[in-house]
Amino acid sequence: MENEILVSVIIPAYNCEKYIGKAIKSALEQNVSLEILIIDDCSTDATENVVQRYLDHPYVYYYKNKKNMGAAASRNRGVKLAVGKYVAFLDSDDWWASGKLEKQLKKIQEEQGVLCSTGRELVGLDGNSLGKYIPVHERISYSMLLRQNEINCSSVLLLRDVALEFPMEHEECHEDYFTWMRILKKYQFACAVNEPLLKYRL
Repeated sequence: MENEILVSVIIPAYNCEKYIGKAIKSALEQNVSLEILIIDDCSTDATENVVQRYLDHPYVYYYKNKKNMGAAASRNRGVKLAVGKYVAFLDSDDWWASGKLEKQLKKIQEEQGVLCSTGRELVGLDGNSLGKYIPVHERISYSMLLRQNEINCSSVLLLRDVALEFPMEHEECHEDYFTWMRILKKYQFACAVNEPLLKYRL
């Protein structure tokens, strides 16, 4: 199976019964070979019941943490379990536009990069667009990242080997921001597809 999987989609989940179905569905609709790893961080609502509907798919996997670990540690667990060449992070309340991973794979391979993000469209709790698009530079340097974090976690496609090299830390705040900074300090740049391929729920 490992040879068949190009991207491992990692979805940390905590009390997200209202939204996670849309996230999973948007990942399944990507036109690339992938697996989906749902890491349930001890949800107390019906998250598990919602996820069960998707477990008949051969490449959707559900893991439940024995204790609450937080989003960063849950993502790290997913990275260790992943078999894809790349990992893609998707928060349970966000979703992707069709073609997102395909465009990112093309970009990251053209640029010979290790990390690729996208622009994002803001949506409300009800899932309706707020009419606001957050663009992203198509090439992001470490110095640019020092000024502000324009890499949104749910947009990231990352080489799994690099994700293993730089696991997420600082669970208390901005764990993804610190990770991108450490990666760019070593690998010089991130690339991006400047399209609203991430639907980011506020």
